[in-house]
Amino acid sequence: MTDDPKNDPQNPFKPLNIKDKKPRQTAVAVKDRSKERKVPQVVAAGRGKIAEKIMQLAFENGIKVKEDGPLAEMLAAVELDSPIPSEAFMAIAEILYYVYRANGEPNPFDAVLRDAMDDNKKPPTT
Repeated sequence: MTDDPKNDPQNPFKPLNIKDKKPRQTAVAVKDRSKERKVPQVVAAGRGKIAEKIMQLAFENGIKVKEDGPLAEMLAAVELDSPIPSEAFMAIAEILYYVYRANGEPNPFDAVLRDAMDDNKKPPTT
């Protein structure tokens, strides 16, 4: 139940001419730069009609889409062509893992992890 009786769907006295307003959609496009050994960057972001256009372009080009409203809102606040903020690393890594798996491609993060582990196994040079 809400504080405002006009917004309560169970209220039989709710005026019929009030439409529930859907929240505006937010969409963000992130460029994977793992092959360059760089952090992913935000290349497009928008709300409303712009978000719809970003989604349409993604679907038309066979780009996998993952829905994560809070992450999209955080990334939409980032300046375009900027690296993703460190707070989003884990969420972006999970999404990229999902995308690579959905495309049947090897996960490049596995290679980076292997390289880092191999570097740790090498004896220190003096």
